[in-house]
Amino acid sequence: MSQQFEESPETAIENSGIARVIPCRKLEVFDSIKWLALAINDYKRAPVISLTYGLIFTLIPWLIFYLIDSTGWYMIIFPAMVCFMLIGPYLAAGLYDVAWQFEKKNKPSFRHSLKAMSRNAVNEWGFAILLMVLMIFWLRIASLIHALYPAHEAYTLSSLAPFLLVGTLVGVGLTVLVFFITAFTQPILLERRVDLATAVLTSMNAVWLNKRAMFFWAFVICLSVFIGFVTFFLAFLVIMPIIGYASWHGYIDTIEVKRERTYE
Repeated sequence: MSQQFEESPETAIENSGIARVIPCRKLEVFDSIKWLALAINDYKRAPVISLTYGLIFTLIPWLIFYLIDSTGWYMIIFPAMVCFMLIGPYLAAGLYDVAWQFEKKNKPSFRHSLKAMSRNAVNEWGFAILLMVLMIFWLRIASLIHALYPAHEAYTLSSLAPFLLVGTLVGVGLTVLVFFITAFTQPILLERRVDLATAVLTSMNAVWLNKRAMFFWAFVICLSVFIGFVTFFLAFLVIMPIIGYASWHGYIDTIEVKRERTYE
């Protein structure tokens, strides 16, 4: 179980000069297993809404695959990913709203969940644009690495190894940065009327102070996405809503509030 600090909650980011940082609790390494158990219970309590969101998360990669396979136009990957980065936070906010309604002892509805993003619309869309910019930045770096590959070289493992190594290291580094930024930003923006900078710094602070627990959670997410890919995205019908609900439970288990809250 997570443990609350006996004294004032600790923050790794202090006096940033940009925005305030909401303190966090200290997590145990495997606390995310508890979040998943609670998320599975949420899924069972709202199967229709959960399957609806799961279907959307499944149809999007199916559509991208179909367009690429039928047209052979691989450049469509870029605009498709941009659109998904803009739509993704909206869909995640809907899942968070369902779990939040259960926490408040209310009956969730799909219509209510669709309105979730409007509570803090400007900062929510700002967050989506931030993710899009990071994705574009990564694509530009990937293009640069590819451009540096000598045109006369044959595609062998030994010739590709340096570029694969550089690309992997850059990709891992950017993925870690994105995880720090995104781990708790979306639910903070949904529940609290704070600015984007406060939400992002709070997320980064919470991940930094709970590195082992949060990187185990990142491993769980990566494993879940991998399962989704090897099942040709069919597993996303169940996996994506559960990850969404678990992320909400992780947020309320981690970020401090002035009064006790429950999420059983």
